[in-house]
Amino acid sequence: MSGGGRTGPSTGPARSVDEHLGRVEELLRPLAIRDVEDVAMADVLGRRLARDVHAPLDLPVFRNSGMDGYAVRAASVSVTPVTLPLAGVVAAGQAGRAPLPPGGAMKVMTGAPIPAGADCVVPVEDTHTDGRTVTIERGRKAGDFVREPGVDVRSGELLVSAGTALGPRHIAALAAVGLPRLPVFRRVRAAVLTTGDELMPAGVSLGPGQIYNSNGIALAAALTANGVEVVSVEHSRDDPAEFGDRLSAATARADVVFTSGGVSKGDFEVVKDVLSTRGGAFGSVAMQPGGPQGLSVFDDVPVLSFPGNPVSTMVSFEVFARPVLRELAGLPPVPTRDVALRDPVRSPAGRRQFLRGRLDGDGVRLVSGPGSHLVAAMAHADVLIDLAPEITELAAGSIVRVREL
Repeated sequence: MSGGGRTGPSTGPARSVDEHLGRVEELLRPLAIRDVEDVAMADVLGRRLARDVHAPLDLPVFRNSGMDGYAVRAASVSVTPVTLPLAGVVAAGQAGRAPLPPGGAMKVMTGAPIPAGADCVVPVEDTHTDGRTVTIERGRKAGDFVREPGVDVRSGELLVSAGTALGPRHIAALAAVGLPRLPVFRRVRAAVLTTGDELMPAGVSLGPGQIYNSNGIALAAALTANGVEVVSVEHSRDDPAEFGDRLSAATARADVVFTSGGVSKGDFEVVKDVLSTRGGAFGSVAMQPGGPQGLSVFDDVPVLSFPGNPVSTMVSFEVFARPVLRELAGLPPVPTRDVALRDPVRSPAGRRQFLRGRLDGDGVRLVSGPGSHLVAAMAHADVLIDLAPEITELAAGSIVRVREL
């Protein structure tokens, strides 16, 4: 097993949340430089566009109808009601129709080409017909319900800017101009490596002292939801050799590795034991939950090590990893807002506490206690309540900052 890189000392007083976040951002900043790949339009949702895309043609491509109705000359319907002879029907997708005869009308469908000679469309609801003629009840002026070429975008105009995280609305515009593939940045690739002799996969019967491994699948889901490609989700027993082998395999495939468990002050802290001898920085952050944290570089790949309690793992991801990963993916920042507490709270002095809460109108209610094992209760939360280290007690009605989960 080989190591590499130092992230700083592994001992010392508890760091602040902001200080540790700054170290995480510094460690992950090089991941902003990634390869560009051409990807089929069907697979670009959520990907970050690598270059500006300019329209290769006008939209609309041709002059077409904005309504189901009748294409006419505005001069023919300047006085209404008026009855005009029908000269034919133009459906969407048809081309090569004869021009509109003077004083006549052609039935057109939405999106159908406007016949030469027509300069407006009368909606069908303003007409009635016997099949041979159409009576126009309301006149229209030239240009009404006619979509001119390029009114949406002109050929050569900027369609979508580089750096955009592509959503359905961007894809709709890009597909409309006929682009089959797009240049996008390769996603950040992440591996998840959980640790602990007590953790078991779903579907097996639990023995004494065993629990199900929720952190692996939860971290993978959180990474995927924030624009990251998960390349592996593995588990290691509390065995240094096994952990080292699995970590080597993870760093061979990933840009960043996330571990959970093995970072505290117990007797079997395999992550800390292995990585601290290779330059990893392990210590306490002044927060609850999620105090024990680790940062390392292994085989030139950054490794973020979170504590193993399920809530600690997820809160650590929300506070330290999610902001920078969203920035790398081109996604908007995590939304925050100030709301009123519906319940009184207490918080330990000197530690920044992140309580689970649920929005209630313009306020927020607590959904569980501060315990880092209360993972089921977290399913009912939609925000984290962010309490500063100097706060020890707040009454109901106090204004607090929350961040959306």
